[in-house]
Order: sequence, then structure tokens, then C-alpha cells
Amino acid sequence: MWLPVPAAEIEGLPDPAATGLAYRFWDGGPDFPADPARCAFYVVPYMKGMEIAVRPLAAMTSLRVVQTLSAGIDHVTPGLGDVAPGVALCNARGVHEASTAELALALVLASLRDLPGFVRGQDREEWRAGFYPSLADRSVLIVGYGSIGAAIDDRLAPFECARVARVARSARTTERGPVHALTDLPALLPDADVVILSTPLTEETHHLADAGFLARMKDGALLVNVARGPVVDTKALLAEAASGRLKAALDVTDPEPLPAGHPLWHAPGVLISPHVGGSTSAFMPRAKRLMADQLTRFTAGEPLRNVVLTTA
Repeated sequence: MWLPVPAAEIEGLPDPAATGLAYRFWDGGPDFPADPARCAFYVVPYMKGMEIAVRPLAAMTSLRVVQTLSAGIDHVTPGLGDVAPGVALCNARGVHEASTAELALALVLASLRDLPGFVRGQDREEWRAGFYPSLADRSVLIVGYGSIGAAIDDRLAPFECARVARVARSARTTERGPVHALTDLPALLPDADVVILSTPLTEETHHLADAGFLARMKDGALLVNVARGPVVDTKALLAEAASGRLKAALDVTDPEPLPAGHPLWHAPGVLISPHVGGSTSAFMPRAKRLMADQLTRFTAGEPLRNVVLTTA
């Protein structure tokens, strides 16, 4: 079992003496901790990128489970063609919802109330009084209504939004209200003051927020991306930001990390955070609980949680 956290630091792991398991610590370093061919359960190093995530996969001939510690799996799927059939890929549903939803709301409020402008004013000893947009009485559209989208919706409830619309791959009904199909998106965009992207990165969502998507957003609207950078067409967003028609708050960018000198850094009305939606004090305790639970299930022959796909 390859873990990106030392086994001694994870409470509740199955006892190796009773189960015959061997835990090996690997957090993406240059040397593997053991022969990859003997690894049956691989927990992918967190936030180390695709190159590291997939590096041992081809040699893992005994592999049965790949467990990510992220909600997204796009950094792992390119390497799945190298593994045997029947390998389960599980994501970290339940680990990042609270933290990512918190950041989504923080980005919305900071952008609407112009907190970056206040910080710049404080640096210059300027008193920037005036009227600023509020989240209250605004229309919000959540694009990507999985567990993170639902967590964002829950946290919007106290803010007295005029309405919250929800979009997912297919239509359904939830306790918070109806969820529209992705095909309804063009009709919903013109009404939204705030559009929050929380969709996974797939072939369908790559550049979902393209020039046509952005053109349908109303003048002065705010785009918030806590999904993946390539969900947004960066060139199209830069054009809208440069004109002053749209604002944006981005926890993820394309490219990422955003290199020095990139025009997004200084685009008007754009607030950038460095992909820290899930990187909070809540992450590690929840990640450890997930690893312990999944390994307990695995050794007991019980169904795993969060199975996204099984290799064919």
C-alpha cells in the first residue's frame, strides 16, 4: 500500500500484523519506496501534478485501487491506459467540499466588495469610501452541481440571493431546487450576476467558458472558477476583462501555476488565488479518515467509496 502520508500518522489503518499489509510512504520523490509491481493500493500524492501521479502506474502490475486525494481525477486518467483491467479509481469526495465552498464564497464576496482595492488603498493610506456591489439580491448560477457545487449552494443560503440556478450534466431535483441540464446553460447565463464554475475537467467541459459562454454573461457579471483552469478559455476571458465588461475570481488558471509576466496577473477586475480551494486545515484530517476507511473496506472485501471508474 503506497501512501503519501506516513502510516504511523494515520489513525484507523488496518493492522499490518493482522492483515499482512505493508505500508510504504511515497509523496512523489525521485525514488520509489518499494517495487511498484507489488503495489495493490496506490494513494496518489496530493497536488504534485500529472507527471508524478502517473509515473509509477505502468510498473504497478498488481494494482487494484488508485485513490486520489483530490476531487478531480484529470491528473490521473492519462495514465490509466497503462494499468490492467479491473482497477478501481476513487476520488476524494467528502474531503474538499467545505474548504472549496468556503473559498468560492470568499472569492465572490472579495470581488463584489472590492477587498483587493481596499488592501491596495491601505498600502497607499487611501480611504476608499463608496458604494459597492452586494451578494444580497443578486442572481447566482452554479455550473457543476456535484458535491462541491451543492456545498457552495448550502453556503449561499444565508446571503439572501435573489435566486440560485444550478446546472449539471443532466437535469434532476434536489432539496435546494431544480438542477438544469448543461444544454440549458445558454438560456441561464444572461440572468446571472455571479457564475461559479465547480465542474470537473472533462472533454465536455474543456473550455466550457469560451468566448460564446462569456459573451452571454450580462455586463458587469462576475465569473468565479474553483474547478480547473482549462474549463475557462483564458484568451477569451482576458478579452472580456480588458474591456471591463466582466470581472473574474480564479482559484485555478490555465496555464498553472500562472507564470510571471502572464497578462492575467494584471488584468483589470481579476482576482487570483493560487489553487488553494482544498488546501486548508480541514484537508489532512479528512484525507486521513478517507484513507483509513478505504483501506479498511479494501482489506475486508467491502465496496469502496467514491469509485469513479473501473479500468476496462
